[in-house]
Amino acid sequence: MLKLGVNIDHIATLREARYRGRGFGEPCPVAAALACEEAGAQGITAHLREDRRHIQARDVWALRRTIRTRLNLEMANAPEIVGIALELKPDIVCLVPERRQELTTEGGLDVVAAEYALTETRKKMNDAGIAVSLFVAPDPGQIEASARTGTQYVELHTGQFAEAFHRAEDDRQHCEMELARLVAAAQQANELGLKVNAGHGLNYENLPALYRVPHLVELNIGHSIVSRAMSTGMGNAVRDLLCLMQAYRP
Repeated sequence: MLKLGVNIDHIATLREARYRGRGFGEPCPVAAALACEEAGAQGITAHLREDRRHIQARDVWALRRTIRTRLNLEMANAPEIVGIALELKPDIVCLVPERRQELTTEGGLDVVAAEYALTETRKKMNDAGIAVSLFVAPDPGQIEASARTGTQYVELHTGQFAEAFHRAEDDRQHCEMELARLVAAAQQANELGLKVNAGHGLNYENLPALYRVPHLVELNIGHSIVSRAMSTGMGNAVRDLLCLMQAYRP
């Protein structure tokens, strides 16, 4: 069964817009996470950025104490955040690139260039009982380098697919090309012994088209769920997406 990890960063973004630096405020990311679990989500994802623009350290500790499903900590391969993760012990970490000026994670890791550093962090996490995923573009060289690090998962960056889907009426060929890249990357990763997750820009409209991609284990989705929750409530938004996901056949 295809699993859903709900990214709750945007709940914290809304809170920080009003209460930044005050140590309290609403809406509460932990309450949102519990609502997602209650609706059937199999995991919760939170990105503790170095600049703390949304999720705060207190949030991830509260999530670790409170949620009953899997905690996925998105993080840069930065010494401070690595140290927090080793103490926090989430179920899995997803290593992502991080730039201060970006609104959200815009690209995949350059695993080829950072293979040694990523391998060292992977070893530390695995030694602490934490699974590791690398957020990568659907590129053969990056998939191959990911396997060499010894990571357990890759999370395929679906942003280019999502953008192409949005413009498919004008350029259907581009959308097909991006889907083909994801299909090939998932097949390559599976052949190399990697489990395959996917995320970025996925929503209720483009999700069915993604089901051509084989071997998917989990989707990590945030913005689209939080957006729908504004009119339907968090629980209904999660249930609607889980209903769509039942159509996936690995």
